[in-house]
Amino acid sequence: MRNYIPTINISPLLKSDFDSISAKNVIRKIEKACKDVGFFQITGHGIDNKKINNICKIGNKFFNSSDENKKKLAPKKWNKKNKNIYRGYFPNTVNGKEGLDLGDFKIKPHDLKKHKSPYIEYLKLNKSFNKSSIKSLSNYFDNIFSLSEILFKGIIKLYKKDTNISKKTFSRLKTLSTLRFNYYPNQTKPVEISKQDGVALGCETHVDSGIFTVLYQDKKGGLQVQNRKNKKWYDVPFNKNALIVNTGLALEYLSKGKFKATNHRVLWNKSKRISVPFFFEPSYDFKMHPSFLNNLNSDKKSIFFQHFLKNSLKKFIEYQR
Repeated sequence: MRNYIPTINISPLLKSDFDSISAKNVIRKIEKACKDVGFFQITGHGIDNKKINNICKIGNKFFNSSDENKKKLAPKKWNKKNKNIYRGYFPNTVNGKEGLDLGDFKIKPHDLKKHKSPYIEYLKLNKSFNKSSIKSLSNYFDNIFSLSEILFKGIIKLYKKDTNISKKTFSRLKTLSTLRFNYYPNQTKPVEISKQDGVALGCETHVDSGIFTVLYQDKKGGLQVQNRKNKKWYDVPFNKNALIVNTGLALEYLSKGKFKATNHRVLWNKSKRISVPFFFEPSYDFKMHPSFLNNLNSDKKSIFFQHFLKNSLKKFIEYQR
């Protein structure tokens, strides 16, 4: 099944006219992809390939720098001198890959007193990055955040609601959205062997926590998606002009199970590679409830997103602080 992962040209959505015929056609395609697969690739997303390639170069340069340089950004668990607990650099001794989690670049030190959330942190990136790299990272965060919000507004239109309700969900100074770099070094052994089919894995089977994940994977690939019905695994093909989007647990919750989070994994590969996912996540104080989108009655109580996130992250070794 070569075309299991659909590709959607979303350029009509970038015009912010969600009521045009072309935009409605795109939204219907997104709805079908979210409902049937939980994964899709997007072209016409408006983010230049040169910008994405530059971001990957910045990430590769960081991961190939000295351990001393990388640990300057490590959470307190791995660097006692630091105050950050949630975001930052984590070493490959944790789960076979190195990672770097970056929060909203609009957060400044004085903002920390306003926001009572352990997930709102300020990283002193100038410890490990030059000004040019920090500016590029910040611009990419802005671009990918805006793109993710456009996709979410498309979902809102499916429920015939005003797209401005997205402002209730996301605030740039409160969002727990995360730009992550996953760096797979020369893995000498797999992280685990799949109990289902015996395949060697570089990243364990999991689902994501947020609304959407918008991912760039390099041409070495390795990402696989599980078919919900037959439980078989399908490769996500590399497309230099596309970004990969998948649904997360928060969207599953808000859609009352219509758009389910989908299992995915990464195959073991001895060669170095990098991927750059952006986890599009609500404000920490957003009250999660299924009635937010569809107005349907539900016995579920509201839960602040930061508590929802805490529960969903328990399964990830790198977040066990």
